[in-house]
Amino acid sequence: MAAPRKPRSIQRWLKYKYTQLMRAPGGPAMVALGFSIGIFVEMFTLPTYGLAFFLIFPLIYWMRASLAGALVGFVFGKIIFIPVAFVNSMVGGLVLPKHIRFEIPFIPDWLNHILLVNLKLIAGGIIDGFLLGAIFYFPVRIAIKYMADKRKEKRKLRRTALEAKPVTE
Repeated sequence: MAAPRKPRSIQRWLKYKYTQLMRAPGGPAMVALGFSIGIFVEMFTLPTYGLAFFLIFPLIYWMRASLAGALVGFVFGKIIFIPVAFVNSMVGGLVLPKHIRFEIPFIPDWLNHILLVNLKLIAGGIIDGFLLGAIFYFPVRIAIKYMADKRKEKRKLRRTALEAKPVTE
């Protein structure tokens, strides 16, 4: 009987995923675009009860972006969502007409109110998500490019050090 496998350390797994992200096909631009798509979609996922998450896949395919970058952006968006949700609601309130109301006759008034609040969050989330995605695109692209260049330089130094080392026999 085989011995049970030792679970991998989380630090090693994270380092592996980081390396995969840095070596993603398409380079830093595709990863940054995926990150922006992830933030954009996250800003209106909560009021749509998670269904907007499925919008990531066609957007990634259509824009030829990185799925890994989009998932990282989606998680980052979840972290910053609570403070941004208030801004989303305010922007949605500014964009939507003041006289808009939900009055579905067979549901209670409190549910009509919740639908109106969700509509404000969706409208504001689409606008704010687009702006946040555009704002985060360039810093993420520059950071990934910097890390890739730093990694190449480190490999180059290591290679020259190995070539310069005298062979002892």
